[in-house]
This record gives sequence, C-alpha cells and structure tokens, in this order.
Amino acid sequence: MQNLQSFMETLSGWVWGPYMLVLIVGTGIFLTFRLLFWQFRMLPLAFKQVFSKHKGEKNQQGDISQFASLMTALSATIGTGNIAGVATACVLGGPGAVFWMWMTALFGMATKYGEGVLAVKYRIKNEKGEMSGGPMYYIERGLKWKWLAIIFALFGTLASFGIGSSVQSNTVALTVEHSLHIDTWITGIVITVFSALVILGGIKSISKASSIIVPFMAIGYVAGGIIIILNNLELVMPALELIFKDAFTGEAVAGGAVGAAIRYGVARGVFSNEAGMGSAPIAAAAAKTDHPARQGLVSMTGTFIDTIIVCSITGIVLVMGFIIAGNSFGDSTGAVLTTKAFDQLLPGFGGWVVTFGVVFFAYSTILGWCYYGEKCCSYLLGEKFVLLYRIIYIISVFIGCVATLDLVWLFADIFNGLMAVPNLIALLLLSGVIAKESKDFIAKRKSGELY
Repeated sequence: MQNLQSFMETLSGWVWGPYMLVLIVGTGIFLTFRLLFWQFRMLPLAFKQVFSKHKGEKNQQGDISQFASLMTALSATIGTGNIAGVATACVLGGPGAVFWMWMTALFGMATKYGEGVLAVKYRIKNEKGEMSGGPMYYIERGLKWKWLAIIFALFGTLASFGIGSSVQSNTVALTVEHSLHIDTWITGIVITVFSALVILGGIKSISKASSIIVPFMAIGYVAGGIIIILNNLELVMPALELIFKDAFTGEAVAGGAVGAAIRYGVARGVFSNEAGMGSAPIAAAAAKTDHPARQGLVSMTGTFIDTIIVCSITGIVLVMGFIIAGNSFGDSTGAVLTTKAFDQLLPGFGGWVVTFGVVFFAYSTILGWCYYGEKCCSYLLGEKFVLLYRIIYIISVFIGCVATLDLVWLFADIFNGLMAVPNLIALLLLSGVIAKESKDFIAKRKSGELY
C-alpha cells in the first residue's frame, strides 16, 4: 500500500507538473490573442447576459436557463479550493501566489469562453430529449476523434467519484466534527440523504438547487470577507503591496521564490476555477440560448466570480493575517489556516463563516460533479446506466464521510488533471471554430438578428 501511495504521489506530481500548467495557461493566452482579448472587451455584456431576463429565452433549445447553467457550473467550481486551496498556495508559494491566481483567471476566462462556445455548438439531444454536450461531444463531432472523446469521458467518470463526491463529503464531515463535535457517520447520513433528494431528480433538480445554494453561499462568504476587510482597512494596502511585491521577488517568505509563487498560484487557480479542465462545458451545453457565443460569455463569468472575487477574498484576508502574525502563516495550512485567519480578524464570527462556507461549498460541488459524471458515464455506456451511476455516486458520498481518503485524493487529483489534456487539445485545434462563432455573434448583433 505504501508503494502504491508513493507511486500515485509521483504520478500526481507529473500530471500537475510544469508541462501541464504551461499547457493550461498557454491555451488561455493563445485564445486571448486569437480572440483579440475578447474576455476583457465583452465582460460587461457577459454579466448582463447572466443577470437579466432575455426575451424569447424560454423558446430556445436547452433544458435550463443560462443563469441556472452558470450556477450549476459554479456549484462544482466554487468549492473547498476557494478556502483550502488558496491557503495551501499561500503557504507553499508565499503571498505572491495570489497574484498568479489572478493572472491565471484572467487568461482562463478566454479558455472558459471557448469551452462554452464549443459545448453549445456541438451538443446533441439524447434519447430522453435532453441536451448532452461537453468535451466528449466536441472532440467526437468537431475533431472526429472518437477515441479521444472516450478517453475524456472515462477520466471524467472516474474523477467524479473522487473530487466530486467522496473527498468533498470527507471535508464536510471532518470540518463538522472539528467545529461541532458531531460524529462523521452522522454527518454522512445527513449529507447523503440531502444529496440523494437533489441528485435523483436530474439536471433540472440539480440546477434548481444550485440556483438557490450558490448565490446564498457565495454572497455569505464574500460578505464575511468584506466585513473583515472593512474592519481592518489599515491592513488592505500593505496586504496588496505584499502580494504584488512577493509575486516578483519571493522575498516575503523565508526560502520563498518567484518560481514557487507562480507554480502554486497557477496550480491552485486552475484547480479552483477549472478553466480548461473540461467539466464546466458539460453544464453549459444544457443552457437555453440562441447562439454558442452567448453561452460562452455566460460561462466565462464563472471564472471571474470564482477566482477574481471569491478566491481574492480568501487571499487578501490570509495575507492580512500573515502581516499581523509577523510575516508568518504559522504551522497551519488548508482550511484550518483560513479559519484561523478569519477568526483572528473577526473574533467569534469569522471562523463560522469559513466552517459554513466549507459545508455549503463542498455540498454544492457534490451536486455539480454528479451531473458531470453522469454525462460522461452516459456517453460511455448509454442513458440506461444513468440511474445506476447516480446510486453508486450517492453511496460514495457516505463512504467519503467515514473513510480515510489519502489515496482517493491522489486518484482524484490525477484523473482531474488527465481530463484536461483531451479538452485542451480540442480547444487549440478548434480555436478557428471559436473565432468564427464569435465573429458571427457580433455580426448578427449588429444586423439586429440577435439582441
């Protein structure tokens, strides 16, 4: 067992090594230039698409609204990475890692846009009359490489049982046990029942729950962070100065280096917002929309919300705590470090913000990843296996609460990374399609054919 774990750690380090990070960020940079900085030029319109009612949307092809599709995607991306992942990046890479998370997100918006465009462009109706789409479909229909589509779907299915269910429920169970002293098996029963009630209802049930949970949890967590920032305004500018300085000098942390800040900032940024991973376009394909580019705009706002807003709150509060502690994060890391920082800067309340944030973030990730996994599973085995997949997935939620998951974390990490490779290949080779759809969208808006 020790040899297996050692092998998996080595494999995980290789999968998430510099080549993978260069491929992921490089794809975002390439698409940014190919699309002439589309994500910056179109960001106001993108947010308008998300938060306004659109005439005729109900009559468009799709299963759920654009807002619901974004909330479903965010339910999977806004997770423990926004709390524990940012803390890990800061400890291993120094405060400057926050800056490189921002850079990753800005270029990642172009990647997420491209994923949304291709998801709608190549989606199909399944035998139930529901929309099915995502990397496996645009790889098969766009590149004509069925074998690569199967590889993506296989990795996606396997990853869902790790990063989607068991490791999330495990995080919730341990957090509740630490904060409320409730046995993990009790938490397991509760979270499994609540997961089953939503998951067995399919995409419409998942999107409806996500449309309630995601705004609630994100606003609550961000509000708690903003209160801390407003109560400690004298620390804001020093924190920002330290983030920018450490991003290029690595002098703020003993033994820190610019390379470490870049590596961990980029890695945790990608892990948090999932730009390029290929998961979010599976939800995007279900959206009611009149043009692929319109859904691409909606999709890219998810990266902005996840990293530029939510992760920034965590990062800034952590660096403020770092300054108070005499330029030291101490011995803690992950969610424990974030909890301590929030509690230190907002005594008696800050720690609860993180605790409930972890619970709701992880629960929403369980819901979102179930949809991703079942779509990958149905692509491989057919729609008749979806119910069986959901049952197994729900069981894995409970197992995650009561089991030790060191190996599962490693498996999840590896398959989550391997998912990205087929997806990024497709994004690069189909970048011409993304550019063409973008130009078509602009032309039709100018002519009045589209609003």
